[in-house]
Amino acid sequence: MWQFFHKLGSPKWFYGIANRFMPWLFWLGLALLLGGLVWGLAFAPKDYLQGNSYRIIFIHVPSAFLAQSVYVMMAVAGVVTLVWRMKLADLFVKAAAPVGAVLTFLALFTGAVWGKPTWGTWWIWDARLTSMLILLFLYLGVVFLGSAISDEKSSARAVAVLVLVGVVNIPIIKYSVEWWNTLHQPATFKLTEKPSMPAEMWVPLLLSVLGLYLLFGWLACLRMQTEILIRERRTRWVKDFVSTGGH
Repeated sequence: MWQFFHKLGSPKWFYGIANRFMPWLFWLGLALLLGGLVWGLAFAPKDYLQGNSYRIIFIHVPSAFLAQSVYVMMAVAGVVTLVWRMKLADLFVKAAAPVGAVLTFLALFTGAVWGKPTWGTWWIWDARLTSMLILLFLYLGVVFLGSAISDEKSSARAVAVLVLVGVVNIPIIKYSVEWWNTLHQPATFKLTEKPSMPAEMWVPLLLSVLGLYLLFGWLACLRMQTEILIRERRTRWVKDFVSTGGH
């Protein structure tokens, strides 16, 4: 375990191991996501209350799940950056933040589209919606802060601190529907409870969630590899790698 953790400190080792797993992450993730979306959007039964309008759940829930999960991953990477000063942890934060911002925006947008026929309005200052909007601002703050500081070490520390300060928003998002009187429905999936939806609905939803997680893994690795080549461009292994055309 410690040997593996030590290897993660090597950008060269990570670049090589990522190449082995990325095709699996991409194709399996794409298959699961497309399968879940096609099943959910075209073949899942109508909801007895919301009719077909509920089908946006197959896009909204996966993006909302992953938007929160990515920030938690970034917080863990932030701790690693501050404690062990591992380059790859900082690389992950900066690679994941823009993706997390897009996912959060997608969750907010699809939530607004879903809220119009359900609540009669595009937006309301509901606790869940407001805390998700704060999450979007946190992601954007991480992106802009990381690009505003030219020194890599100072940038890594500043970004890590911001991520750790903002992680307090994640439990607020998760438990807002229980702590306050909100319009937003409770969590769709709970590990301790049986799904309230029939299998024809929750199975494609689960496939979509898993598929999006895998595709995020692929995209994060791709972005990290790009950043590694930029940061390590003066090292011999990168020069040799470029000279051989990436082989």
